Amino acid sequence: MIAKLEQLLAWGGTKKDMVLLGVSGVSLLISVFSVLPLPFDAAWVAILLCGVPIVLEAAIGLVTEFDVTADVLVSIALIASVCIGEIFAAGEVAFIMQLGALLEALTVARARAGIERLVNLTPRTARVLRGGTEEIIPAEAVRVGDVLSVRPGETVAVDGVITAGQTSINQAVMTGESLPVDKQPGDEVFSGTVNQYGAFEMRAARVGEDSSIQRMIRLVQSADAGKAKIVTLADRWAVWIVVIALSAALLTWLATGALIRAVTILVVFCPCALVLATPTAVMAGIGNVTKHGFLVREGDALERLAGVSRILFDKTGTLTRGTPEVVELVPDRLGRDELYRLAAAAERPSEHPLGKAVVRCYAADGAPPPPSPERFAMVPGQGVAAVVDGREILAGNQSMLEQRGIAVPERAAQRAATLSAQGCTLIFVAADHVYAGLLALADTLRTESRDMVAALQALGVRPALLTGDHRAAAAAISGQLGITDVHADCLPEEKLQAIAACQRRGEAVCMVGDGINDAPSLKTANVGIAMGGVGSDITVDAADIVLVNDDVKELPHLLALSRHMMRVIKANLTFSMALNFLALALAALGVLNPVVGALVHNAGSVVVMVHSSFLLKWRWKQWP
Repeated sequence: MIAKLEQLLAWGGTKKDMVLLGVSGVSLLISVFSVLPLPFDAAWVAILLCGVPIVLEAAIGLVTEFDVTADVLVSIALIASVCIGEIFAAGEVAFIMQLGALLEALTVARARAGIERLVNLTPRTARVLRGGTEEIIPAEAVRVGDVLSVRPGETVAVDGVITAGQTSINQAVMTGESLPVDKQPGDEVFSGTVNQYGAFEMRAARVGEDSSIQRMIRLVQSADAGKAKIVTLADRWAVWIVVIALSAALLTWLATGALIRAVTILVVFCPCALVLATPTAVMAGIGNVTKHGFLVREGDALERLAGVSRILFDKTGTLTRGTPEVVELVPDRLGRDELYRLAAAAERPSEHPLGKAVVRCYAADGAPPPPSPERFAMVPGQGVAAVVDGREILAGNQSMLEQRGIAVPERAAQRAATLSAQGCTLIFVAADHVYAGLLALADTLRTESRDMVAALQALGVRPALLTGDHRAAAAAISGQLGITDVHADCLPEEKLQAIAACQRRGEAVCMVGDGINDAPSLKTANVGIAMGGVGSDITVDAADIVLVNDDVKELPHLLALSRHMMRVIKANLTFSMALNFLALALAALGVLNPVVGALVHNAGSVVVMVHSSFLLKWRWKQWP
């Protein structure tokens, strides 16, 4: 423990380290007191270590804010027990209450780093063109109308419009799209997005606090501040608990003249089992879902999830795998295998995600590696040009072929239009200046997504698709899943509007997503679930629950477990309150003294914890 203390003093330590140190210190003190012969009752150890903080906190809250909590009654019972010499009863009550507080603290511990990581995405500098020269200035110094130069690999500093050059931009940070988007003069670009290939010039339109990345940061901050926190049930009912206990104690004293009966009532009516009813069930529930791949980051997340009636899904990386796959080849003048081989060979040196996907899928089909091209050139915003086996190969979008005078046959154009309407991204291929066919790529559905959505619907939860991807891609995926409520082409602000609309209708909303653009939505929803495997650190930090292994098949079990956990909590609460009133009646009749009363409600606390522990092995049996 000394070494741990030295380490903490050396570099500050974390909250976890402080808790561990505190627990180690208390454990050491209790160990010492238990083995040494003491000249006083050992129950004083619990009173001093556990009871004094309860009394101080209750007094401060009562005096400064007139805040009546369960600690007020506990403090009165502690002081009254000590005054009449019932030291054991006082120590036992203090220990049980602090145990409940410890469990509650463990379940509501928070980790907050997402906003800081989001801030780190903000570009620090920008290349501004002034007087024919390029000048690097702080990003916050850019003004509306300035002309900026953006090189490959750089992050766009402000929102604006491309004035010269062609490129592909990864704008997943804003829209969640799985593929880079080709850009040309006249197209809009957003701050925080990454320029992947071609250099371009742009004119600044929204700068500083008005830029897209800064608006997203503000959305995350405001959503976090606005999310309601659940107050413990014991504290919500604290005023009535205090009033009932004090009234019963006073009436018993006046009627019988027996002070010990009044003190016994205060002891037995202390809400120990009530305090333990919720945190023990929550911790057991967290232990259960942890075994199924969920990391619960917010202590009350399972409580909120139990009331969810609406679940909103991001598409890319959540319901789909988030990586493009070759789903169809449409050859023309070439055989299917030859078309595939030439396209894979031309894309082999490419760093574009589409090109990598073609090469990966070609290899996955078991074909031999494609030949390396003799010559290769990247055409930003269009595709690639290569020489393979002495043949000139073009692989890119339709405009690439049209600019070189290569016509796409009418039949092929019709098929291309159909595939595009289904959400596919197309690569047109030409060989020796003649159209040779096309490859269709799409983000493929996770194998477990269809059954998962059906299971959620069986639980009475209405699913919806909320994505920044194009309407055609969203419609293709939603059609396979049987989801009728679809919102496509959504920016982060529009996702928040959709969530807010559901909440205004009285629907508790769960949002499931993986992209940085989902972070504000995860914060705003009643419960946010992030995909931990494919999701970013920012998304994970914004979520209440993290699906560590990305196995969405377990989502129905998570929801069913949260509902069963609430039934366990209600049973615990009913039992603890019934026990308290029964013990109150027995104390008033003189059947219980303070020591026996303390043991009775201690037994009630044990029953509550044992009942909660059954949650650890509970399984939703309807899931195949």
